[in-house]
Amino acid sequence: MDKKIRVLVVDDSAFVRRAVSRMLEGTPDLEVVGTARDGLDALEKVQALEPDVITLDLIMPNLDGIGFLRALHEQGRRIPVVVCSIASEGGEKAMAALDAGAVALVQKPTALALDTIYEIEAQIVAQVRGAAQADPARLREPPDAAAQTVAPVEVPAAAAGLVAVGASTGGPQALRYLLPQLPADFPLPVAVVVHMPVGFTGLFAEHLDSVCALTVVEAADGTPVSPGTILVAPAGIHLKFRQGHNGVVAALDPEPSQGLHRPSVDVLFEAAAETFGAGVVGVVLTGMGDDGTAGAKRLKEAGGRLLAEAEASCVVYGMPRSVVEAGHADRVVPLEEMPRAIMEELEARTARGGDGS
Repeated sequence: MDKKIRVLVVDDSAFVRRAVSRMLEGTPDLEVVGTARDGLDALEKVQALEPDVITLDLIMPNLDGIGFLRALHEQGRRIPVVVCSIASEGGEKAMAALDAGAVALVQKPTALALDTIYEIEAQIVAQVRGAAQADPARLREPPDAAAQTVAPVEVPAAAAGLVAVGASTGGPQALRYLLPQLPADFPLPVAVVVHMPVGFTGLFAEHLDSVCALTVVEAADGTPVSPGTILVAPAGIHLKFRQGHNGVVAALDPEPSQGLHRPSVDVLFEAAAETFGAGVVGVVLTGMGDDGTAGAKRLKEAGGRLLAEAEASCVVYGMPRSVVEAGHADRVVPLEEMPRAIMEELEARTARGGDGS
C-alpha cells in the first residue's frame, strides 16, 4: 500500500478537531498523526510529528492561524496548509492566510453541529489530497508584484477579445502575483475561475481590487464584460457570457451541474470560445486535476491561444500538465514570465490584424 498522507489538524474547538479527524481517518490514504488546540501547540506538534499537510483554523487563542503560518515560514518549514474557516467570521484573515502561504480554503459551516460539520467532508478530503501534491520547494511567499507592471499594448478598439484564466491549488497566490502586473490601460477584459469555497470569492475579488490597477469584481449576472475590468467567477455557479444591450455581459448558470467544479475552467473556456472566438487568450495556472483541458481544446478549435504555467513555478503541476500533455498549450511559461507572455500574445494578435486570425 502506498504511504499515507500524514495530517495535523489544528483548531481551538475540540469538537471540530474530533470531527475533522474522523473525516480524514475515514479515507484509506489519509492518516491524522496529531491534533493541536492553537498555533503554539501546532508549532510543537509540527516539530515532533513532521506532517505532510496541516489543516488550520484561523481564529485561535495564544497564536492564531496567521501567526502560525508566519512562524512556519520563519522556521523555513515548507508544509502545505489547508485553511478551514468560517467566511463570515474570518474572511479577511483567510485572505491574509493565502498571502502568508496557505494553499487552499475550506469553509466551515456557520453552525458547528454534528449534522452540519460533516457537510464539508468531501471538500476537506479533496483539498488535503490536493495539498499533499504540492512541491515543498514551491511553497513560498509569492513574489512582490506591487512595483511591477508590463508595458501597455495598443490593440485596435474594434477588436473583441478576452483573457480567460483558470487556477486551483496555489492559484490565489499565482493570481495575486499575475493580475497586479496588468496595466490600467490593459485593452481586454479578464475573466477568472479559481476553485474556492462559497463565501470567499467575493472577498478574494475585493482583495485583488486593492492591489490591481484594473477594477476587480465578483461577477454578477449582467455585469459588463469590458476592458479595464477583471471578473472573478463566484463560487458555486459557472461563469458564461451573453450579448447584452450594450455589449457582452456575464451570464451566471448552474448548468452543467455534473462535474467536480462549479465554477469550472472548462465551462469558462468553452463560453469564451463561443463568444469571443479567436480573440481569446486562455491561461491555465497551478492546480490539481484536469479542469481546463476540455475547454482548452474548444478554445483552440475556435482559433484562440493557450498559455500554461510551467512546472518550475507551479505549486501543483496538475491542470497545466494536463493541458500540455493533451497538446493544447501554445506556450509553457513560468509564472514570473506570464504577464509579459500575455502582452506578447496581444502584440502578436495586433500584428495579425486585431481579430486573432
